[in-house]
Amino acid sequence: MSTNPTTIEAPAGTPFLETTREFDATPAQLFRVQTDPELVVQWLGPRDLEMTIEQYDVRPGGSYRYLHRRGDEEYAFRGVFHTVEPETLVIQTFEWEGAPGEVCLERATYEKTDTGVRLHTQSIFPSIASRDAAVESGMVHGINESMDRLAELLARGEGR
Repeated sequence: MSTNPTTIEAPAGTPFLETTREFDATPAQLFRVQTDPELVVQWLGPRDLEMTIEQYDVRPGGSYRYLHRRGDEEYAFRGVFHTVEPETLVIQTFEWEGAPGEVCLERATYEKTDTGVRLHTQSIFPSIASRDAAVESGMVHGINESMDRLAELLARGEGR
């Protein structure tokens, strides 16, 4: 399994969050694992949450909605895919329904490297305060666990 670290940067005084991780996979494998709903439920979110996907239509103009649950707690997320270039680029919106109107714009790129693929995600929040609130809510923990789970899934050969 990949032991590559996840780098998360949230520069002070900006509404930006950047995440970078290298995976021992091809861009095609990583793209498939990130866009196939049957695989997405296996890696997206912290380990202690159960995920249910209501909709996951990865195409320009397609939308998504999913739920994370822990006991009686429920967290719903939704968004729209704006640009989908397989194995290269995905641009989408992201909104936690617990903070309506705080829509984030996300850009994910897939860069082939000598040993695999580098995933780089840039998130732009509507304000510094909304980015800070997301970070303080545990988003960084969720990103780290998601990226580790994603690497584990790829190491098992998923996405081929």
